Amino acid sequence: MNRRREGSIREHLAAAYLAEQGLEILERNYRADRGEIDLIAMDRDTLVFAEVKYRKDGRMGLPEEAVTAAKQKTIRRTAAAYLAAHAGCGGCPCRFDVIAVLGDEITWIRNAF
Repeated sequence: MNRRREGSIREHLAAAYLAEQGLEILERNYRADRGEIDLIAMDRDTLVFAEVKYRKDGRMGLPEEAVTAAKQKTIRRTAAAYLAAHAGCGGCPCRFDVIAVLGDEITWIRNAF
């Protein structure tokens, strides 16, 4: 299976996991300003921008370690574009989460950055 397909499967599983935890998935793979956010969801009154990272095993490090400062900057810039395009979201609190998938184990890191 190629990496893109594997990533898509893991993003789908992460979205299902968040939905099971009570979040409402609003967007998948939102793209703007040369950036992408894997999942955008509502957690009660909080808008959540979530990055999904997958590693088959720990040989290349933990999945959450791949959310570098440069990646965080891109996600923040893309989130700002989302908020500008969706005026109704401007007043609600926001946070940035990471959904780390190591093998079949999902770790949800709230307020990751």
